[in-house]
Amino acid sequence: MNGATSKPNQGAAGPLIPVLAVVGVGLIGGSFAAALRQAGQVGRVLGVGRNAASLARAVELGLIDEAVSAEEAAARADLVFLATPVGGLKDMLARMLPQLRDGTLLTDGGSTKAEVVDAARLALGARIGQFVPGHPIAGAERTGPDAAAAGLYRDRCVILTPLAENAAAAVARVREAWQACGARVIDMDADAHDRVLASVSHLPHLLSSVYMEQVATADDAATRLALAGSGFRDFTRIAAGSPEMWRDIFLSNRDAMLAELAAVRAVLDRAERAIDGGDGAALLALLDTAAQARRNWRKE
Repeated sequence: MNGATSKPNQGAAGPLIPVLAVVGVGLIGGSFAAALRQAGQVGRVLGVGRNAASLARAVELGLIDEAVSAEEAAARADLVFLATPVGGLKDMLARMLPQLRDGTLLTDGGSTKAEVVDAARLALGARIGQFVPGHPIAGAERTGPDAAAAGLYRDRCVILTPLAENAAAAVARVREAWQACGARVIDMDADAHDRVLASVSHLPHLLSSVYMEQVATADDAATRLALAGSGFRDFTRIAAGSPEMWRDIFLSNRDAMLAELAAVRAVLDRAERAIDGGDGAALLALLDTAAQARRNWRKE
């Protein structure tokens, strides 16, 4: 992985991105637009989405200047940020392709990269070089335009997985846009990205959701939820995220998810055997390993 910490250019010629289009003006896309506005690095912002009410709210909040079609966004924007569920990216790019200008760059915020790159290649064909894949490591359980925050990406990692077809200037411009949002940008191989993120991002959400579903469907769910405290709150917080988005992530990163599930299941089996057999030493060793690892993890 290669880091990059330089600041974006603040030239007198105008903002880094004269016209930005955001496809999906919710937490991720809306925060990208808000951060670039706050940094003075964007001129006009176009919004694309399926929900007219959400787009109207985004205009009201000042996240975008106007709502447009995908085709119009491709024809007018200098940079298009795709912040939609990964399952819909191929169709969205295919819609944009006929109107896409040669100088327009495309990037995304999808949580998986290998399948996203494959989808982009199918949709864009020979113009794949205009697409610079990316993934901001930031988020929250809130959704929609009201969840957007200009500071969401400040001091957070953004991973770019550049393609062989990307011009160096194209990657640099996307990098500068994220740096203008306050993010720390690193480059990573797409397959390595998906393996690592399956472990530290995707699997935690699945485990939280599976546990929440188990509690919520129990016969005495009302009593359990009434008595739940801070541990329950912290563990289940991310289960409130977008079901559509996370469904697409899990399916898109299927192989890595299955490998991580098998690894977690093996640890669960060890814990179950220790409890069933009254093996306090084995249980203590497992809990101590977990406790020490968590205490030594400095990132908060």
